[in-house]
Amino acid sequence: MTLLTGARERWVRSGEVELCVAEMGDPRRPTVVLVHGYPDSKEVWSEVAARLAGRFHVVAYDVRGHGRSTAPRPLRGGFTLEKLTDDFLAVADAVSPDRPVHLVGHDWGSVQAWEFTTVRRTEGRIASFTSMSGPSLDHFGHWINRRVKRPTPRRVGELLGQGAKSWYVYLLHTPVLPELAWRGPLGKRWPKILERVEKVPRGGYPTSSLPSDAAHGAWLYRDNVRPRLRRPRPDARAHAPVQLITPLEDRFLSERLHDELEQWVPRLTRRTLPAGHWIPRTRPDQLASWIGAFVTSVEDGRSPAAANGKHAERFSGQLVLVTGAGSGIGQATALAFAEAGARVVAVDRDAEAAARTAESSRLMGASAAWAETADVSDEQTMEKLAEKVTLEYGVVDVLVNNAGIGLSGSFFDTTPEDWRKVLDVNVWGVIHGCRLFGGRMAERGQGGHIVNVASAAAYQPSRALPAYSTSKAAVLMLSECLRAELAGQGIGVTAVCPGIVNTAITSTAHFAGVDAQEETRLQQRAARLYGLRNYPPEKVAAAILRAVVRDEAVVPVTPEARGARVLSRLAPGVLRRIARVKPPV
Repeated sequence: MTLLTGARERWVRSGEVELCVAEMGDPRRPTVVLVHGYPDSKEVWSEVAARLAGRFHVVAYDVRGHGRSTAPRPLRGGFTLEKLTDDFLAVADAVSPDRPVHLVGHDWGSVQAWEFTTVRRTEGRIASFTSMSGPSLDHFGHWINRRVKRPTPRRVGELLGQGAKSWYVYLLHTPVLPELAWRGPLGKRWPKILERVEKVPRGGYPTSSLPSDAAHGAWLYRDNVRPRLRRPRPDARAHAPVQLITPLEDRFLSERLHDELEQWVPRLTRRTLPAGHWIPRTRPDQLASWIGAFVTSVEDGRSPAAANGKHAERFSGQLVLVTGAGSGIGQATALAFAEAGARVVAVDRDAEAAARTAESSRLMGASAAWAETADVSDEQTMEKLAEKVTLEYGVVDVLVNNAGIGLSGSFFDTTPEDWRKVLDVNVWGVIHGCRLFGGRMAERGQGGHIVNVASAAAYQPSRALPAYSTSKAAVLMLSECLRAELAGQGIGVTAVCPGIVNTAITSTAHFAGVDAQEETRLQQRAARLYGLRNYPPEKVAAAILRAVVRDEAVVPVTPEARGARVLSRLAPGVLRRIARVKPPV
């Protein structure tokens, strides 16, 4: 069975084995070779390959002894890195004889691809290498030696931590037992284990060849791990640009393994992903985006690491949508994600303001940026926006529901129409965003993050802000509920409570119960007071990016917001007394 729908298969001989090779896309385009890990076959790449095939010539092959490729006889000594390099060169010569290929490896596919990228005999055959969840055994050996020869508490901790994560390597070195387990109960239960523990969707994966693939693949470890870790090559330097994608929730590899990688890789681009080990199955959209951008940059002769913001490793290439992006916190947030290399959709009801933010995002380093006009309170408009964004740009990775309006005035001065306006924008706008964009995140099944901008007013009662505070309290509770519901799907939800921030919301806020002239005077006074506080929206934007990276639940930003949050939990009576004081505006 093959999951690589529409692929053309051929067999390539390498020494004593026949390798099953699948090809997709136009052979005249740059060739991307995908190498699978353990205990997989080439079908692990089906979702990624399908997304790359429209732009590249995509090749995936079954490693010897896996899938439909034949196994060496005897198995012992048949899986050495030298023989695996022979296999790669045979495949590369068959599918791209005149041009170097772009190599992508996961798990043991990455381990062996590090060998291909660092040995002399493959120079000129590899244009670039994207590595995920599989270190070079040579680099790993040197990493271990440095920690053994010069131990410090931190280094010893790193060594012990990775040693614990590598428990399965010890088991695979035992004779016979792994083969019996894989051909017996473990092979039958493995799909459910992946689904439950790693959140890998089934969809026909793994294929029926799993028991024999896993049994044969044990020799990858037995033939290579101990010999290479004992005597790592001193010259294992990459002769091609390398993109390193590190899943931060990998159960088998510590991200500390790559701390000293720059000394081995002159041209290194780093990416991080909040995901587990099997990212070719759980995060195919993001992988295809990063691989495609990396390959294109190398083909065009550009530096692969164009994004240089603080969080470029995390957000480069991700699709981020920000509402209320025309000014203030929304604009600052869009630009902060742009600086980190994200693709930005700037949404605002002011078309010109949205266009300015999109243009500034491109100048700040966004890999792409678009302006969209929408009133977040209008359900039909938001539905059309969600359909357009998904169709033209893709499923959003990070959603920032920032659009909001201010409303001040006592409860009895606030009219039903005032209530409808503030709830339509501040609450229903957030609901529409979460339902339409968050729903697509959940359907995709590849994680994501939702940020809802609430306010310190959500937990700080005020006699002057009953409607506004109520709307923001609703946003806070909605965020908490949604976070609980989406936790099992890898989607984080954060409520950000900025506090007093110098933005245009003060000059546009509505003051209930006063005439137009008095409202203008109060708006100007509020703007002056906020201007004297002068807390910039850029600090809120930085807090938003940090919150997404850390997957924080509730983030009070300014000192007064943090102080009020503490009081709301420890001494709510104090806040109630403060609420009785007549505000200065």
